[in-house]
Amino acid sequence: METKELTGVAPKKAIVTPKTIIHQKFGTKACYTIEEVKESDENDCPGLSIPQKRPCVYRCSLQLPELLVVSGIFKKKKDAEQSAAELAIQKLGIRVDTDDPTPEEAWDSIVARINYLFSENFLSSLHPLSGHMGAILQRKGDLCGSLPVSVLAVYDAKLGSLCKYIDPEVESNPFLVMSYIIKATTKLSGFIATAEQHPWIRKQSPYPEDIVDSLLKQDGLQEPIQVAAVRIPSSEEKSVEAVTLHISSKEYYLNIIANELGLEDASNVLISRNLGKASSETRLFFAAPKSYILDPSSKLPNGKDGLHLDGPSNLRASYLSGHDIAGDAILASIGYTWKCRDLFYEDVAVQSYYRMLIGKTPGGIYKLSREALLASELPSRFTTRANWRGSFPRDILCNFCRQHRLSEPLFSIISHASKEPTESCGSNLKVADLGRDVIGCVNGAPTTSRPMQSDTEMFQCEVKLLSRCENLIIKCFPKDCFKKQNDAIQNASLKLLVWLNNNFNNTVVPFEPLYETADIFGIQIFSENFFREISHYHSIQNCQQLNQSLGINSSCTTPVKGVCLLKIEGPDSGVCPCNGSLSCISYSVSLVVEGENIKKVIEVTNNFEFEVGVGAVISYVEEVVMQMSVGQSAYFTTSIFTSDLIFASASDSVEMQSLLSSKGCCLEYEINLTKVAEPLEERMEQALFNPSLSKQRVEFAVRHIIESHATTLIDFGCGSGSLLEALLKYQTSLEKIVGVDISPKGLTRAAKVLHSKLVTNSDSGVQLTSIKSLILYEGSITKFGSRLQGFDIGTCLEVIEHMDEDEACLFGDVALSFFCPRILIVSTPNYEYNVVLQRSNLAAQEQYEESGEKTLLQSCKFRNHDHKFEWTREQFQKWASGLAAQHNYNVEISGVGGSADIEPGFASQIAVFKREWSLEDGLLKDADMDHHYNKIWEWVCHRKNK
Repeated sequence: METKELTGVAPKKAIVTPKTIIHQKFGTKACYTIEEVKESDENDCPGLSIPQKRPCVYRCSLQLPELLVVSGIFKKKKDAEQSAAELAIQKLGIRVDTDDPTPEEAWDSIVARINYLFSENFLSSLHPLSGHMGAILQRKGDLCGSLPVSVLAVYDAKLGSLCKYIDPEVESNPFLVMSYIIKATTKLSGFIATAEQHPWIRKQSPYPEDIVDSLLKQDGLQEPIQVAAVRIPSSEEKSVEAVTLHISSKEYYLNIIANELGLEDASNVLISRNLGKASSETRLFFAAPKSYILDPSSKLPNGKDGLHLDGPSNLRASYLSGHDIAGDAILASIGYTWKCRDLFYEDVAVQSYYRMLIGKTPGGIYKLSREALLASELPSRFTTRANWRGSFPRDILCNFCRQHRLSEPLFSIISHASKEPTESCGSNLKVADLGRDVIGCVNGAPTTSRPMQSDTEMFQCEVKLLSRCENLIIKCFPKDCFKKQNDAIQNASLKLLVWLNNNFNNTVVPFEPLYETADIFGIQIFSENFFREISHYHSIQNCQQLNQSLGINSSCTTPVKGVCLLKIEGPDSGVCPCNGSLSCISYSVSLVVEGENIKKVIEVTNNFEFEVGVGAVISYVEEVVMQMSVGQSAYFTTSIFTSDLIFASASDSVEMQSLLSSKGCCLEYEINLTKVAEPLEERMEQALFNPSLSKQRVEFAVRHIIESHATTLIDFGCGSGSLLEALLKYQTSLEKIVGVDISPKGLTRAAKVLHSKLVTNSDSGVQLTSIKSLILYEGSITKFGSRLQGFDIGTCLEVIEHMDEDEACLFGDVALSFFCPRILIVSTPNYEYNVVLQRSNLAAQEQYEESGEKTLLQSCKFRNHDHKFEWTREQFQKWASGLAAQHNYNVEISGVGGSADIEPGFASQIAVFKREWSLEDGLLKDADMDHHYNKIWEWVCHRKNK
């Protein structure tokens, strides 16, 4: 096995773009003008009379005080701007310094930066701090012109960047910046004044009156405004509540927030980094500890020791911000921005707080991307890009890293040479299986029943999470291999996300079990870095579950865990969800108080699509949908819910708090199943075959039933009973039919469908079949059971490819050595035919015939993401003939869809095994081998003989 690393995108140092360099030197004096350039209308295709729309291209002019430059032509506006800036840098001879400054140079730059920020030139620039400067110059008395140190540390990013060159711990503890600022001001004693008791800075000499008057005239806030914000109490016994900030033009807005927190003035308020998007002004405001500004002459501490909290820690606010906060905090979206000198503000509701709270977890990020907080769940499997809904796993992981202020995740792709039958997505091949044959062992005798396939390249992905200081936190290296690099990346990302989500949902679990689950997911944890960098908060309102008895209102439903009073209405259309299908529902969720006739709708979603069987929705929602058919409606209540999600969904938090505190509170779901898109396999087959392949397989089985005069039939892997239901439409000699499957959900659906058909036939008084009994068993078809022995005919249609190849080979041995049907019909997809199916036209078949090679197969996917393998004709022939010879059966190879004489053969290949010898009584010698199957459903005909 040859392994090589193809890609590894290491975290990169931030690149200073030409446009950034121009802005640093000229600021607002640099003027960019974009011009759309119209190219020649000359047609690329002579003789074509239809007008062709050409793509837009752009040119940029950059006007500087000393220079005018014009860029070349580009397809993107931003590329034209960068080109113009680069030309200006070259013509002006500006030297670009790419080396990091030394700590001494960083200190000098900090001093120079503070000096500039308090200069008269800076006041005229468009910068968030210049807005604060204008506001503090309106303050009265000694506080006029006094700027809180916390404002300087938070709103000037360059100061923070320079401090990181002195102490990298500034990345994890931004409040250290304030200490460095205070220390730097000692070198500006003749220019900058500080206070011993209050952490603020001001310019010693006043600004010229004309500059101050100009700033006051630019203040756009004339009338008082009211800004909605959220108070987060430090005590978890108190609820998060809405507050209103009354802002006027005569008072500094940070003073208003200080008053709300019970503080003396703005200098006692600390400000967090912006929360959410980089452009957001949503921040946390909280009280500064009395000792948070250190003595400039003392040695600066590292890490969190630089901030000693006064009072109880605020766990909720600390979780949101990523650093320790004591006392109450105010969550508000208000401040000065780069865009305008006017005070920017937006209302922040309690709902926004809870959406930010759940947005810190992988599952919450996915829920928010789907805007379905009370229905969606982070899927456990990534099958195909076409079936995935919401943000992709890689994007969710990147978002998670940003939320927790980690470096961008590092993805490394490893390639392998494989000789296994593979697919481009969803394969479960392990590294140990690559590049070698797998030898099975049945009944003590080794058999080489797994066929070989030509070499193909497979990919694995390793994901690393690192802190901003490049400390390794988690490494995830799943063993699964994929034919596409992107599939490997998405699946590795999802593995890590699922483990992280479990970790966030079970923060009270000891760390040892997390290590055990990490091994299962292929995850290595660096525990010290993990707990330091990834913060947790387990809400006291996280999960409420009321113990209510399970009630079922309709006999046509199956009990669902956690669901009460389930009722399904509407006629059964027969179009039902199955694993791999895309289902579309419309739903509403209401909070109700039983006995008080109170009902409040909190979430409504139309056209919500999800893939069935991958955990993309809450489990009880999927279980209910699986019992429905298109056009039906379901109603049920549940007492299992997360109150954080309810607050994040509802706009009125006060009303929700009141309802949640009531007895008998529960959620009521109303679901309408509007559409079901069949899995890829069925869609591909229907595009090319009429009648469909599934119907052709049924007709193939019916012909053998009629020809053999069989009276008993067993369907191995009956699923939802599609074959059994189809057999009810044909006149055959069958009297007893048995279906076996490992899925209780599929058997439940089969029972409902079969019962409906049989009751309809009975009520009509028309005898369509000779069937006297029909039984459904739950159990594995690879385990022997005496109840399944000696049937006239056995069918196993499109089942074995859903099993691991070893299990498929084991089934063949068990079926022919123990079950011993007189005839066994086994069908499975012909992998070579996928070229035709996936291109869905006859030209692909002609191309296959003309090429004479199998190069086209290398780009083919499996027909269904749940397929573990798909065999070529040669592989299937080898397996069937070897199995027949081993167990003294005759075998004929045939198929449906296509022709054996035309490449690439049948779309669905079929082996018909026939037993010519008599089945002796007492064939089962070892009673301990008898597997007891669970009888799920039985129907017996009670017709009276005439």
